[in-house]
Amino acid sequence: MLLESDNEIERCANIIWNYHLLNHSVKKSDCIFVLGSNDIRVAKRGAELYLAGYAPLLIFSGAVGKLTQGKFDCSEAAHFANIAKQMGVPESSILIEEQATNTGENISLTLKLLKEKGLRPESYIVVQKPFMERRSYAVFRNYLPETKLLVTSPQISFQDYANSELSRDDILNTMVGDLQRIREYPKLGFQIAQDIPNNVWQAFEKMVAWGYSKHLI
Repeated sequence: MLLESDNEIERCANIIWNYHLLNHSVKKSDCIFVLGSNDIRVAKRGAELYLAGYAPLLIFSGAVGKLTQGKFDCSEAAHFANIAKQMGVPESSILIEEQATNTGENISLTLKLLKEKGLRPESYIVVQKPFMERRSYAVFRNYLPETKLLVTSPQISFQDYANSELSRDDILNTMVGDLQRIREYPKLGFQIAQDIPNNVWQAFEKMVAWGYSKHLI
């Protein structure tokens, strides 16, 4: 990694973090759709929204991923659902999809499950990690172009987000990699295109030059 001041790395990281955040205001919707991961704070955010009355249905989607292999004793979706139940969400209000291994599958497999159960939500609150909000929105919008959709995440700042389960290095690499995917994946039909301001892409190029490239395509 090239030597560079911590302040400059922090400045570029904040630019990218803020770009990924959509800052949607949560509104009452038909369902809360929580994407599985290794970050249980996402599950807690989804449960908090349900308990606050934002939707009558709480969906968890996710199989066992690279980062959760051996970490949970079940799928990401089932583990997140258990957290929600411990927080007071009734099991009857929870829908679990346990096969998805990426965001596209989270959506397509859950839509199939909803259809099988005769459910057709017209509005969604999607819950994901803060630095994956924008890409999640882009993928969902690709599958659900006309549906009311907003995205939210644990209400934690960039400076405070790293913990024992998710290191600062993990966050920075994922932020950079997801920004690359926001640029490249629309060409492959995986998500809708979104504008990337010049200063955001310049921050990306600097972060890659400094070695934050572990999550690149």
